[in-house]
Formats: sequence, structure tokens, C-alpha cells
Amino acid sequence: MARSLKKGPFVDIKLLKKVMNAKPATSGVINTWARRSQISPEMIGFTLGVHNGKQHLPVLVSEDMVGHRLGEFSPTKKFLRHGGKMQKEMETKKQEAEIASAKAAKAPAAAAPSAKK
Repeated sequence: MARSLKKGPFVDIKLLKKVMNAKPATSGVINTWARRSQISPEMIGFTLGVHNGKQHLPVLVSEDMVGHRLGEFSPTKKFLRHGGKMQKEMETKKQEAEIASAKAAKAPAAAAPSAKK
């Protein structure tokens, strides 16, 4: 459910103080762990380092982000690939095709100098 309008948006107090005391151009990255905090209009132009559980990912706040949560812009899970037998077969076919194209590119280059002699 959405937050009640009479309560207003949730913005972490410590983060808001850091933003109010800094200037967007010279502040650098402001690190924060407050992923649940909503982005307010005062944060526009700042680069916030939002913690994803391992490191702080830099997020440049723009006008389109106002009203969203900081955690939406710092993913916590890293997608590697889908596994399975089919995926492995597709990857080996792709590698074989790359190797074949590399060999084909080398073959004309090797044949061309011998034709000149």
C-alpha cells in the first residue's frame, strides 16, 4: 500500500541534513544507507552513493526521480545468466562460430602474401 497523504513522504532526516548543508556542484558523492528514503526535490543535482549491501553505487538524482525510493536505483542482486543445458550449448556454438570466423579471416591474409611472390 502507498503511504498516507496526510503523513507526507518519508525522507531520512540525516540524509536531508547532509543535502541541505551541501551544494550540488562541489559536494561530490554523499553516501547513504537509507534505501527506503524517498527522493525529494531538494536532492536534484546531487550524486548519492546508495548502499546495495556490498558497496555504494553512485546515483545522479534528476527531476524524473522525485517521489521514487533510493533503493530502486541501486540493485542488490547481480544477474549473471540463466543456467541449464541449452544455455551452455548456445554459448559453445557462439564460441565455435567466433573461432571459425577468426580462422577464416586469417586464411585469406596468409594466402595474399604468397600470391604476390
